[in-house]
Amino acid sequence: MEDKRIILFVDDDQAALSAFKRAFIDEPYEILLASNAQQALELLALHKAAVIISDMMMPEVDGMKLLHQVKERYPYIIRILASGHANITNLLQAINESIIYRFITKPFKDDELKSIVSQAVDYYNLRVERDMLQAQVAQAKQQNQG
Repeated sequence: MEDKRIILFVDDDQAALSAFKRAFIDEPYEILLASNAQQALELLALHKAAVIISDMMMPEVDGMKLLHQVKERYPYIIRILASGHANITNLLQAINESIIYRFITKPFKDDELKSIVSQAVDYYNLRVERDMLQAQVAQAKQQNQG
């Protein structure tokens, strides 16, 4: 397993970014912060993130559109949407299209958020391990046939 899993938090509210960073200061993750979708995509191009948490309501590109782009470009990143204003129709669409892993309401309590992130990282780790094992099985089959 890698040293520290990378968690990217995206929110146009600087106070929310600071609160997130503060909440995770003692956690075993590398924390990246972005204040808009463009910054988030630039960071994802440079870092192998395990989890992205995006606020829904952001100017220019909202969280739903950002997470849809992340799903297309980086399907293994676990995607979490956060909002204080839930639009049930959009939320159901995001869930049904497997755009998001979880939806969390704002404001969130630090302990709840840490638990959700921990579960998301565990899920990411299981998927990575599963893919590694599947590749080993496929390689073993190929060697036995050759």
